[in-house]
Amino acid sequence: MSREGAEHALRARADERDRISGDLLDLESHTTYQLIKGASLRGATERRWAAAQEALTALWSLNDAYRAVLREAEEVRAARARLGAEQLARLTELLGGASVVVRAAAKPVEQRSLLPQADERLTLDEAVTRMDTAFREVTGALNDVDAVWGSVLPRLDDTEADLRRIRELERELGEAAGLAGQEAELRRIRAAVVEDPLGPPVEQDLDRLARLLAGARAELELALVVKDEYARRRENLVAELDRVRAAESEARLAHGAVVVKIALPPQAQPRSRVEGLAGALDALDVAADAWVQRAKRLAALEENARKAAEQALATAKALYGLVGRRDELRGRLGACQVMAVRKGLAEDPAAMELYERARTLLWSAPCDLTRAATAVENYQRAISGGKR
Repeated sequence: MSREGAEHALRARADERDRISGDLLDLESHTTYQLIKGASLRGATERRWAAAQEALTALWSLNDAYRAVLREAEEVRAARARLGAEQLARLTELLGGASVVVRAAAKPVEQRSLLPQADERLTLDEAVTRMDTAFREVTGALNDVDAVWGSVLPRLDDTEADLRRIRELERELGEAAGLAGQEAELRRIRAAVVEDPLGPPVEQDLDRLARLLAGARAELELALVVKDEYARRRENLVAELDRVRAAESEARLAHGAVVVKIALPPQAQPRSRVEGLAGALDALDVAADAWVQRAKRLAALEENARKAAEQALATAKALYGLVGRRDELRGRLGACQVMAVRKGLAEDPAAMELYERARTLLWSAPCDLTRAATAVENYQRAISGGKR
């Protein structure tokens, strides 16, 4: 190694040493490293971290030996302003030779031999490569742990927040939701994530539990709202039942008015739901259910009352629509008759018979709309030149 080469190599090694020292300090100040260093671990994480700690111990030991070589090299270089042949030879040996001594590790007695254990000698490059391997093993373990903690712990915190909110709601309602089992399971999941993040995954159990608690929280919040608003919503429901009565009355009137004009099947007779709904409301008033159940029943009752009113109004509209349909067919029959006159078919016996059949059906009471519509269609096809 030339003088210039030795001095350049020494400067490069000094920079390398400072960079490695910085990386090791960053490793020791890493948040996950600090947390896991003092944590009580178990399972796969305990085994992985034990291996990582062994690698870390070896890394620090090797780093000490590596730094000792560089320290000696710097002392050799500082001894004289201009390197002599002896100093240059020593520097070449330190910087380019197998100068890093790795002492043979002490072994358990059952693994020892009475023969001397030889120390291992490495070049600086080999020492750096071996330190890098150990460093990667440690950071790999930290990254894997960090990935689980970073992903699962925030969700776990959110789920526990839901549980705390549930407990608050229970106190406000004066009712228990019966979630002791879920609370115990949540504690089990947290312990598993903290003590063995690299063990069996808990995401599926956590997702299921989070959905369950979110649903329970929503039910309790709704129950609290219903408890506070029950009197007002009951009054609204009573008013809605009056609207159902009015709508059902309209449907019955429509049926009475239409049934004498249009032939209706028995199932077209409007059926009342208001008495059943009123009975359900009376039962709800005296129910001893928890507010969560009462809230569900009240919401269902409100929805059923709304649908009942809409259905009754729709029935009335549909019934009156049948009369409109009959009138439409009458108008269509008249228009077809005008067309028959223009085409010279007004006196055609066959056309006349079809016309009379349709007219008779449409002006009968009650009118069979299905047969009347078919008759008008046959007459229209006849005067248009189609098949009868």
